[in-house]
Amino acid sequence: MRSPFLTVPGRHLLDRRHFLGNLGSGLGGIALLHLLAEQGRGSARTPLRPAIRPEAPLAARPGHFAGKAKRVLHVFCSGACSHLDTWDYKPELIERHGQALPGEVITFQGANGNLTKSPYAFRPRGKCGKYTSDLLPQLGACVDEMCFIHSMTAKSNTHGPAESQMNTGFTLEGFPSMGAWVSYALGTLANDLPAFVAIPDPRGIPQIGPANWSNGFLPAVFQGTSFSAASPIANLRPPRQLALAERDGADFLRLLNDEHLKRSPGDTELSARIAAYELAARLQLSAPAVSDLTRETKVTRDLYGADDPDRARAGFARNCLLARRLLEKGVRFVQVFNGAYAMGEGVGNWDGHQRLKSDYDRHGPILDRPVAALLKDLKARGMLDDTLVVWSTEFGRMPTFQRGAQGRDHNPKGFTVWLAGAGVKKPFSYGATDEVGHKAVEKVSTIYDLHATILHLLGLDHERLSFYHNGIERRLTDVHGHVLHDVLA
Repeated sequence: MRSPFLTVPGRHLLDRRHFLGNLGSGLGGIALLHLLAEQGRGSARTPLRPAIRPEAPLAARPGHFAGKAKRVLHVFCSGACSHLDTWDYKPELIERHGQALPGEVITFQGANGNLTKSPYAFRPRGKCGKYTSDLLPQLGACVDEMCFIHSMTAKSNTHGPAESQMNTGFTLEGFPSMGAWVSYALGTLANDLPAFVAIPDPRGIPQIGPANWSNGFLPAVFQGTSFSAASPIANLRPPRQLALAERDGADFLRLLNDEHLKRSPGDTELSARIAAYELAARLQLSAPAVSDLTRETKVTRDLYGADDPDRARAGFARNCLLARRLLEKGVRFVQVFNGAYAMGEGVGNWDGHQRLKSDYDRHGPILDRPVAALLKDLKARGMLDDTLVVWSTEFGRMPTFQRGAQGRDHNPKGFTVWLAGAGVKKPFSYGATDEVGHKAVEKVSTIYDLHATILHLLGLDHERLSFYHNGIERRLTDVHGHVLHDVLA
């Protein structure tokens, strides 16, 4: 007897005949979708796995197509550097200074006051006449090399999750960083240096720390190596009394490692560990040389400000000079952090809630001269032609000052990032925020779009670069993102 729960008047919802019939057609549909996907005609696109050699996981590999960029430099300003006080000129904000911001205002840290113009004047810069603020005059002088995206948006108004999204694509920690994805896909151009180097600010690490350069669920060999001009790679050199024995046993150790790896061909942790040890051996010779900034001329050191009497300025300048040397040696992805985890209100980074002017007066000169020098130096050496430079922060700031304070609250609804170098239009501005810089309103962009564009410039299809993890084909761009073709040269 058929159950009454399986029927409705005039129609069987489920019986044995219909169940078997639906089962057959359902499996056929799955098979058809798979065949269409393999031909690129279905809704899903088949992954393109990089051909990684276990014995040389960091060997250089081709992309999905010919890319304009060979390497990436990412300068990340921790703490949410205000677009309204740097790159996004808003005459209307100046005219409406002191007026209330119309409409509903969602705030992060307390009530907001009235619209407040920037304490820094904006002036036309370069041959193109792009308006940027007096906070960063030397970077402003480089606007003819820059491609601005003024309509960027983020998913979170909290530093940690937003920092994570900008650097890994996800607000939750535990996902691979941009640099890890790039080194997974392309390997490195350097045989004796890491594929991915993260250079923390001399004042400390950013809010989520090593999660910014983590390999996540990718094989461990693709995680970023963290060191700076002031803090070279730890434990690199063996004790003097062991150095001779280490050289004598290196060949025998390599033989043992190879045999061990053959018995465990699918153990990525093991292959990564062996590759890391072999890289460390090579680093004993290469890292001291690349980190030795005394080899640079006085003219170059002066360009960056590497000998500035201010420790913070000199420390960041040396990090930028180290970044150029790493890129020159073939490191695939170099990430330079400007600003550390907030040590009190705005002391260590760009989180200017209470005293924006005094905080930014301190942070601006630390960033300005060295990054401008880095752009000029890369161009002078012909490296800007195949190096993609990315400047970003985790989100923007409000066009108002907080009530009872002299600074701006968090604002993920609209902010600026800029690109320079390989494959991007210059000078160029893409998208826009509204008349006071509150929300992106023209050609609204997401961090997924930014990541898709960076991968595209490297010759990688963001929809097909994936890694199978826990039953899901994971991507840097998740299931989102579009290449911003309008910014491409």
